Amino acid sequence: MAQADQQNPSDEQEVMKGTSAVAKGVMAADPDVVSAYPITPQTGVVEKLSELVADGDLDSEFIKVDSEFNAASTCIGASAAGARAFSATSSQGLKLMSEPLFTAAGMRLPIVMAVANRSLSAPLSIWADHTDAFAERDGGMLQFHAEDVQEAIDHVLLGFRVAEQVNLPALSNFDGFILTHVQEPANIPDEEEVSEFLPPRDPEYTLDPSDPKTMGAYARPEHWTESRYEIQRAMMDAREVWADAVEEFRDVFGRDYTEYGGMLDTYYADDADHIVVAMGSIAGTIRNVVDAYREDGEKVGMVRPRVFRPFPAPELRDALADAESVAVLTKEMSPGYESAFAGEIKGALYHAESQPPIKSYVLGMAGRDVKPEDIAEIVEDAKTATPQMGFKESESWPQLRPELLEGGDDL
Repeated sequence: MAQADQQNPSDEQEVMKGTSAVAKGVMAADPDVVSAYPITPQTGVVEKLSELVADGDLDSEFIKVDSEFNAASTCIGASAAGARAFSATSSQGLKLMSEPLFTAAGMRLPIVMAVANRSLSAPLSIWADHTDAFAERDGGMLQFHAEDVQEAIDHVLLGFRVAEQVNLPALSNFDGFILTHVQEPANIPDEEEVSEFLPPRDPEYTLDPSDPKTMGAYARPEHWTESRYEIQRAMMDAREVWADAVEEFRDVFGRDYTEYGGMLDTYYADDADHIVVAMGSIAGTIRNVVDAYREDGEKVGMVRPRVFRPFPAPELRDALADAESVAVLTKEMSPGYESAFAGEIKGALYHAESQPPIKSYVLGMAGRDVKPEDIAEIVEDAKTATPQMGFKESESWPQLRPELLEGGDDL
């Protein structure tokens, strides 16, 4: 139970909009370069950063560009020159950044980006889900998912710390509108604390005219596989780096994300018979459902992966080992098969001694509201899970409205 305290705001906390709070967290990290292109619902992040630069509160190069592609490309150039680089985006903007972000990973350049998660077109939607982040899972970017505004701030700082040690870009995800536009109390780290936790970047690789070298050059078949393996090795090394970072973060800032080495956050999962697994802001609603079950004497718990890349496979094997049933709630889908989140959890358990039955539920897409009673119904349905389920039994879309579908009455 590593959630930051969200009671009444203390003297050290400020109540502010999520995008402004994340911008303040970015300011505390003291980036040398911020590249910016607007897109709903992240625009508030770069707008606030532009104000901080204009007011002289942040000494950074604020670079306005003509597309998300160039926002990411600008970060690549800055990072290659040794700068600490930041940008932010959402949805189609992240897709437009996808090509240069794959390049950044291959060039081993640490760039931190705040991603205000939003559904991908078509149809057009500005509301939250995780289809944008999951579409980038194979790019070599570290990925973290925040439950609340405080985590969204802290993940930016942790992101810079880890990304600059393993030389990979990082996506710090927080749910669009649910977290970008909420007003929550949060601690904004001060400059002295951050300087202790996050010293100035000491780049391992830079472009220097006095010492010419090439980055991201053409690779023949004799070399390409090894370059991608290096990304895989760095990603796996990031697990230990992240674990060390969350411990130091706790010592410096007092907020404890060290459970399972910082990879998972759990809620009454230790003795739970039935466990709900989910990422992001929906965890707050799940906690309330868990509390209700516990009041009735039923052992229900929650497991929330804080880190999605690298994937927390060993930690999930341990956290889910004693469950009688597992319900995976996910705000993404992979057309043609089951959700990527559920599939990866099942893959993680393939080599486990204990393999609890898993049912997955695609819901909350494009901002559709998920109520506590929806989650309670899922918990009850997941209790019927068995080890030998077919695809139609193991994945469902509980919020689907058949009346809107052609032939829906027959579904």
